[in-house]
Amino acid sequence: MKSAQIRDAFLNYFAEQGHTIVPSSSLVPGNDPTLLFTNAGMVQFKDTFLGLESRPYNRAVSSQRCVRAGGKHNDLENVGYTARHHTFFEMLGNFSFGDYFKREAIQFAWEFLTQVLKLPEDRLWVTVHISDDEAADIWQKEVGVSPDRFSRLDEDNFWQMGDTGPCGPSSEIFYDHGADVPGGPPGSDNDDLDRYIEIWNLVFMQFERSADGELHPLPRPSVDTGMGLERIAAVLQGVHSNYEIDLFQALLKAAGKIVGCDDLEEKSLRVIADHIRSCSFLIADGVMPSNEGRGFVLRRIIRRAVRHGHKLGHKQIFFYQLVEALAEQMGDAYPELREKQQIIENALRKEEEQFAKTLDKGMALLDDALATLEGNEIPGELVFTLHDTYGFPTDLTQDIARERGLTLDMPGYEEAMEAQRQRARAAGKFKQEYAGALDLEGATEFLGYETTGAEGTVLAIIKDGEQVQRLEEGEKGAVVLDRTPFYAESGGQVGDSGYLEQADDRFEVRDCTKQGAHHLHSGKVLSGGIAVGDKLHARVSADVRQSTALNHSATHLLHAALRKVLGEHVTQKGSLVDSERLRFDFSHPEAVTAKQLHAIESLVNTQIRANTPVETEETDIETAKQKGAMALFGEKYGDRVRVLSMGEIDDGSPFSVELCGGTHVQRTGDIGLLRIVAESGIASGQRRIEAVTGAHALALFDSAQQRLEHAAALLKARPDTLAEKVEQLLANNRKLEKELAQLKTKLASGSGGDLASQAVELNGFKLLAASVDGADAKSLRDLADQMKNKLGSGVVLLAAPGEDKVALVAAVTKDLTGRIAAGELMRFAAGKLGGKGGGRPDMAQGGGADVAALPAMLAEVPAWVEGHLGG
Repeated sequence: MKSAQIRDAFLNYFAEQGHTIVPSSSLVPGNDPTLLFTNAGMVQFKDTFLGLESRPYNRAVSSQRCVRAGGKHNDLENVGYTARHHTFFEMLGNFSFGDYFKREAIQFAWEFLTQVLKLPEDRLWVTVHISDDEAADIWQKEVGVSPDRFSRLDEDNFWQMGDTGPCGPSSEIFYDHGADVPGGPPGSDNDDLDRYIEIWNLVFMQFERSADGELHPLPRPSVDTGMGLERIAAVLQGVHSNYEIDLFQALLKAAGKIVGCDDLEEKSLRVIADHIRSCSFLIADGVMPSNEGRGFVLRRIIRRAVRHGHKLGHKQIFFYQLVEALAEQMGDAYPELREKQQIIENALRKEEEQFAKTLDKGMALLDDALATLEGNEIPGELVFTLHDTYGFPTDLTQDIARERGLTLDMPGYEEAMEAQRQRARAAGKFKQEYAGALDLEGATEFLGYETTGAEGTVLAIIKDGEQVQRLEEGEKGAVVLDRTPFYAESGGQVGDSGYLEQADDRFEVRDCTKQGAHHLHSGKVLSGGIAVGDKLHARVSADVRQSTALNHSATHLLHAALRKVLGEHVTQKGSLVDSERLRFDFSHPEAVTAKQLHAIESLVNTQIRANTPVETEETDIETAKQKGAMALFGEKYGDRVRVLSMGEIDDGSPFSVELCGGTHVQRTGDIGLLRIVAESGIASGQRRIEAVTGAHALALFDSAQQRLEHAAALLKARPDTLAEKVEQLLANNRKLEKELAQLKTKLASGSGGDLASQAVELNGFKLLAASVDGADAKSLRDLADQMKNKLGSGVVLLAAPGEDKVALVAAVTKDLTGRIAAGELMRFAAGKLGGKGGGRPDMAQGGGADVAALPAMLAEVPAWVEGHLGG
């Protein structure tokens, strides 16, 4: 069976057993900020297992794309060197959410393996947890598994989500590759070899582990299973290594054709074939190469693949060319590969081009160091330099070391890395820190969606990192209220400013941040004093809040417009919203063109002019996703979320739907208008747009209009005819410049006769060193060529002095270039004038800034030429 047929057979079998086929979720977990990537089939169902969400089905089946290349699950260094390690793999899984349990899960697995896939029963080995008599009886007494192919294991067969929470025993199914392969059965002394390979794991979520370690039976036990598609494909296709299955063979052949390698068992070729899968799927899911987080892991994988291409002798850009072959193999199951093929290719090509500039330099540095290496350990300082200066991920250096039988000095590397961190910390400037100072129960009630003014009671005051009872006039600190209209900095929106007041007591709030569930109003007592227990009137600076709201709402419209114009690969990577302007960072592999920026701006302003209501709704996360709300990767959301809908498209659905807790306008028209003021790159694969709205946008237009009118007045034109006037001036200017150049050349040519007479005889040839007034660089070159022809055999140095610099040209006839070079003469002459110069043996150019030194330099030329004659 082909890999695609196995995937379909698995999904169809469990659909027939009442399971809902659930599409693979993104490789970027949307519900677990603790995970770098989706690394198992159960990740998208985690909240369902925890009881935090409900689904319209209680049985599910999926083929989940997974990546294990960073964090706890990191197989990167083994990829390509073992038969079954991958950065990317597909996990086939069936799940029960409080529906069926051990008996049905075991029977489904056995039936699928032995009756659908037709695996021989005498090649399968089953394990259960040492305490799980129930599962053991089902396997042996009901299914009929032989006791000779059955074992009980301890810690290897007990699964838990964390130190506390759902957990339970598991049951594994192994495939026996035969007696000619080394290794013993599970639980034996040599069970870590290659004969018995785990193909399916059934996890029975049976207990809840409390903080004291006690196990309590769950009221609705569940099932989570996983079977690696690549592993079962190897079994069914009669091969031992995953790299021999149909899917990988196609990729290996495509890679081999590109890099010129016919050996499909070559480890470097395997690395390339594996890595194109993880890289392509990560980019399809919105991850772009960068220097941090998921983007940095992606960058490491790309660079590792490129390095292995270089190792095979292929120095050209190649990696992106494999995307097409991957789309052919997996595009039917994952259409996003075809839909985003060009985006993936562009991102890979750009990253490879960038890395190619430094790869050779880094390899040369490493090779030089290894040539004089004493012992077999690469120094940590060198490993750090390769990483810090040349962009070599440490695992790439580890790869090279392993190939050459060397190890890395990791303690030395960590020491160098920590020294850099300390330098960075010393160079940074930090705001006043209140973290750790607050010891307070409860939460601050936020009233800012409804009002900018409210009464609140002081719960705590922090000064110099400690809780105090009172702040006096002139003292700075942070005030915590039980309820507040002040928005605390979050989601890119800055914290509100304003005042806390009672009678003659006045506290200026300069910023508002969050610590846990409390709002910290940071600022200074302007008059009187503030004490714990005081009832204060909290008043937000309404104008500043409104201006900030305009910009925040505009970022939502901008985000939606970017996705519509540039593509749905665009995801928010950061933002900063204050009362002055907005800044929006997003993933995109190349600069946004002027035409695209115009289209984006036009889309946003169309939505603003439509003046549709801005709607907010508080709901659960699953309902929000069903409404199409975009969640920001890396953001942690609670049980209840706030859904913000803005604008409207032709079918009546919202133009933008996002999860957001910020403050916003009531209608899109409140924004007034948006004007993009800048677009730039901030990192590989990341761009930044800066824009203004409302009164600030109008002020920008007013300023531009004033400059336009001023320019028109200077040119004695109207603003509407300014462009034509400028074109006329440019045409006239080009004409005058051309005439001036002709005149200078004519002038220089006219003085040629006089110059030739200034040449002196020197050792059988003529030397001309002279100053020419009114010449520019081009006419000086033309004149030098004329002088060479007139002299027949000679050396020429001409200088054209200006107000603050001197242009120089040196020329040598061909018969003399073996004895003296024009470039050497130029370096001498320019050096005497405090400048630089150089060129070919027969012609050189340069200049200097010391105009006063020109006569003395020309006087020294004959002696210098005579002293430097060769031959």
